[in-house]
Order: sequence, then structure tokens, then C-alpha cells
Amino acid sequence: MIQQIDSRKKVEHKLPTWFQNKVIFYPPKLNLEQTSSEITAKYKATIFKGATMADLTGGFGVDSFYFSKQFNAVTHFEKDTHLSAIAQHNFNQLSVANIECVAKDGLEGIANHFYDMMYLDPSRRHRLKGKVVLLSDCEPNVPEQLNHLFEHTHRLLVKTSPMLDISKGIKELDGVSEIHIVAVNNEVKELLWLLKKEGSTKTLIKTVNIRNNDTQYFKYFLGEVSAPLFSAPKKYLYEPNAAVMKSGAFDIISDRYSIPKLHQNSHLYTSMKLKEVPGRRFLIKRVYNYNKRDLKEIKAIKKANISTRNFPESVANLRKKLKITDGGDSYLFFTTDLNNNKIVIDSTKA
Repeated sequence: MIQQIDSRKKVEHKLPTWFQNKVIFYPPKLNLEQTSSEITAKYKATIFKGATMADLTGGFGVDSFYFSKQFNAVTHFEKDTHLSAIAQHNFNQLSVANIECVAKDGLEGIANHFYDMMYLDPSRRHRLKGKVVLLSDCEPNVPEQLNHLFEHTHRLLVKTSPMLDISKGIKELDGVSEIHIVAVNNEVKELLWLLKKEGSTKTLIKTVNIRNNDTQYFKYFLGEVSAPLFSAPKKYLYEPNAAVMKSGAFDIISDRYSIPKLHQNSHLYTSMKLKEVPGRRFLIKRVYNYNKRDLKEIKAIKKANISTRNFPESVANLRKKLKITDGGDSYLFFTTDLNNNKIVIDSTKA
């Protein structure tokens, strides 16, 4: 009973639909930690729709719940019989009638069946290596199972750690059609890989940053080449959101929105007119040189939010050196300009 009370408290913000239902049953803490949030589950369910789908690593069932809104029939595979029973009980309490829970390993359970789409969220806890990132170290080993999986579906959606390098994921997986980089309030939560049995000549990168009041989207094709612009700081400053940064579309952002970069490696952008860019926007108040004379003036700023981009010192070290506390309406960006000079940009949100 105590475990149930504690678990319910933990899901209040992560799983509000489950929290609001008082007859929901909860599994051990580890299973709750590994489950998707409702926000990300709701997004991934929009990627593809059809008649049938199988969730091969069903777990607590949050992803299956949202997939059930896009597919006529969902099969939830979970080899832990206790967890499978919990998921089935909860689906009943949530009045979901089109999910079948099967207490079996998904790789075995799909025998003699074919689905419009299959979904996998491989476990990133290796029995010898601890927490892992590479797909080949996860359980199940998706790269090794691709041929088997595509005997039972034409579409495969795989969730991976946000720490997985995109170029390494591309090498491990065949036929990647789309990569979705999903961030919530500027923190990348998961990477979603959509694979097609017939393969794909192009890979579409989609970034999404789900915020409290809106959602930012950006997309491009992997391998797309752009010529970035460069400039000294102008009137406005832009910092791409975490999903865009993870995608590596640094030059494409500059070209697509006509916003010059401050430096090839700084990944901060500027313009004279305010533009809608997937990230944060700032009004530049002043640009300081990072030298002894200007540092005296910077020290007069007692409270500010500090960020570093292509700068040799850490935020913690700068706070200690300049005696600036965290917070307030000022945003200080310590960075490098196109002439390789170290500068400090004092700004406020635009």
C-alpha cells in the first residue's frame, strides 16, 4: 500500500491521466522511471497511424495507450507477467478496449502475425555494462533483429536514448526514413527512429520542442548542405532550442532563416529584425569585450542568467569570478565572435 501511495505521487506530473484515476495500480519504482511521459507518448502516437500495431516492449503501457488512439487494434507485449497484468488492469480502468495485453517476449509473440507498425523501446540497462546508449548494447539488440522484425511489419518505430549520436544510430540501423528529436521545455527526452522495410533514399530529421504554451518544429533532410552567413552581433540574438542543437542543423538554421552566425562554432545567431526561430530570442542591450576594462563593468551586473557558447571558461567559474548570482531578467552570453575575439552579450528576452 505504501509503495502504491509513493508511486502515485511520483507520476502526478509525468502521467496526469493515470494520477487522476484512483483505481490505477502501479508497478515498482524502476518500471515507472523507464516509462515514457504522457507528453512524449502523445507526440510519438502522431507519427504513424493504421489498423494494427504491436508494442514489443509494452512495460507500464503509456505508449500503447496513446497508440490505441491512432490504431484500430494494439497488441501490448510484456514478458514480465506481473507488469503485463498491471497494464491490462489499468487499460480496463481507463476504458480502453482496443489493446490486447500478451504476457510474452515481443520478439517471440509476433510469430504468425503481421502489423502495420511495430514499436520498440529497448532496455538501456545492460547486465554487465550498466546504463548503455548504443543500440547494439540494448535489450533487445534491434540491429541484430531487423530482418526478423521486418518479416512481421513494413514500419518499425524505435525509441533510443537522447544521448545516442545520430550518425552512430544511422550506421546501426538500415532503412531509416525519419528521425524525430523530441524535447520538452528545451530538454531532449528521446530520439525516435522510423524505419521502412523497403528502405529510404532520404532521411528526414524532425525536431520538436514541446513547451508549456506552444510547440516549436523544424525539419530538414540529412545531408542537406547550406551556406551559413556570418556577422557581428546586431539587434537581436537567437539560441536554437535543444532539439535543433541535437540535430546538428547549425548552418541550415542560418540559411533557412537568414540569420547570420556569430562564429562557425558558437551556434548563436543574430539579425536586425526580429524573426520566428525555433529557439529563444533576445534583445541585445550591449556587447562587451572580454578584457580587464570591460570586466569591471560586467561585475556591476549582480544578477543574471549566464550561458557559454564556444567559450573557454565554465558557467560556474564565471559566476565565481564575476560574483554574479543566478536569475533575473538579464541574460549574459559568453562567446566568440567571427574575428575569434571573446565577447559578452548582455541581453533580455525579446
